[in-house]
Amino acid sequence: MSLPIDYVPVLIQVAVALGFSVTALIGSAMLGSRVHGKVKDDTFECGIAYEGDARSPFSVKYFLTAILFVLFDIEIIFFYPYALNIRDFGVEGFLAVLTFISVFLMGFVYVVKKGALDWEK
Repeated sequence: MSLPIDYVPVLIQVAVALGFSVTALIGSAMLGSRVHGKVKDDTFECGIAYEGDARSPFSVKYFLTAILFVLFDIEIIFFYPYALNIRDFGVEGFLAVLTFISVFLMGFVYVVKKGALDWEK
């Protein structure tokens, strides 16, 4: 059974990937440190001793702010095609974008009135 010539580059890439993986695993096992115990298994980050539990809950305000950032960031992406084709869209396109902006502006006003961006509460 012979393989078509088109499969040779794929087989070479698979062989190189497997060879690198095996070499990296064996090399790290042979050259890596063999220290175990409290010092090795202890949490270490930037030289600062840790305090408390890593499972402490985050404030809901953090997640709300992140979601609002993504929402308004995606809004900006929709303006790019409009900016490229502003002359082709004419008045009808301008009114559509104005409607789009007004919906997001109403959402932003609602968020501000609800106090979602006030961190002091």
